[in-house]
Amino acid sequence: MRALFYLLVAMLIPCFLPGQTTPALAAEAAPSTSTDVFVMLGSDFDRPGVLPRANLNIGIGHTFAFLKKDPIGDELTFAYTYENAGTHGFFHTPMGEHSEQVGVMKNFNIPKTTVISGYTWLQTGITSYTGIGPLQNHLDTGVSLGAIVHLSFHNSIWLQETYSKVVTVPWYTTSSVGYTYSF
Repeated sequence: MRALFYLLVAMLIPCFLPGQTTPALAAEAAPSTSTDVFVMLGSDFDRPGVLPRANLNIGIGHTFAFLKKDPIGDELTFAYTYENAGTHGFFHTPMGEHSEQVGVMKNFNIPKTTVISGYTWLQTGITSYTGIGPLQNHLDTGVSLGAIVHLSFHNSIWLQETYSKVVTVPWYTTSSVGYTYSF
């Protein structure tokens, strides 16, 4: 986790140095808004151990121009996640997890490219487990780091790694790939 933090800092430092402007940063400074609808498919790896589980996520986010310079984020999101917690891996079982989350995402450009950009995403919400010993309405938090491959203005592919924690449940990571339509 510490190495991930140092990587983020190294990527973001050039953005805050005075006089350092690249075409990608200049394009980011232009005020713009967009709404993103996303679908992400991934696999959880529960800790401790490495147990693959399905992680299916659908949501919507809106970028606000006045938040572009905010260090925390420029896009507010709402997402619903279904995770299979059963023994059959990616197949639905009676032991599932349903989460509703709100989040804030920070989009940033990667120097010398306009096709790939990056983002960080902080999320929190309420989750419920079904099946044996159901847990209802527990706090769920997640921190994501990802890359966006821009196919066009409206279409992009997202690659994401997420660290999540639910109170009273071991932490887990999720590797996901997703499709986003922006308008």
